[in-house]
Amino acid sequence: MGLTGEDYGRQLSQLLPPGAAWSRDPDSTLQALLRALGEPMARAHQRADDLYREADPAEAFETLTRWEAALDLPDDCSLQGSLTVQERVNAVVTKIIGLGGQSRPYFLALAEAMGYPTATITEYQSRRHGRASMGEAYGGEDWEDVWQLNLPDTLMIERRHGRSAMGEPYRAWGNNQLECVMQKRKPGGSILFFNYGDT
Repeated sequence: MGLTGEDYGRQLSQLLPPGAAWSRDPDSTLQALLRALGEPMARAHQRADDLYREADPAEAFETLTRWEAALDLPDDCSLQGSLTVQERVNAVVTKIIGLGGQSRPYFLALAEAMGYPTATITEYQSRRHGRASMGEAYGGEDWEDVWQLNLPDTLMIERRHGRSAMGEPYRAWGNNQLECVMQKRKPGGSILFFNYGDT
């Protein structure tokens, strides 16, 4: 928690030279003036704390439009959603995280950044003699390039107090943005399926 005007007033009072001219009485006019001078200092301190928080794109609110401009957002995928503040933040974080990678942890991190922390991935493979067990599903060679993202039924984004814009719905549902991002970033030549409700 930041310092208050009272705190800054006390600090200013401690900077005064000793002597009878500089009253230390809390009810004196001088001390009231120092407390008043401490108020803008406390506001500046609070704004510095806000700026520190805004440096993290996942917590951005006031600087969200600057983050979006720097990352060339909204793009094709972020236009798919209803663009609540939280969806815009998710798009910024996803764009930063999504600057490279084709591994399983990479795609799970993308899903988590978009609000799906429980997502899992199923990778399919063709059945090969000596490696398959009885009862396993049979898959031809095409299955080598297939993978599936397993997700909960649907994403529900709830409005956060103090972090939403006027007129935003209290809740929004949808998976279009995630599907678009994943389809754009999947390995070339691979086939991606989405499975909802089995995580």
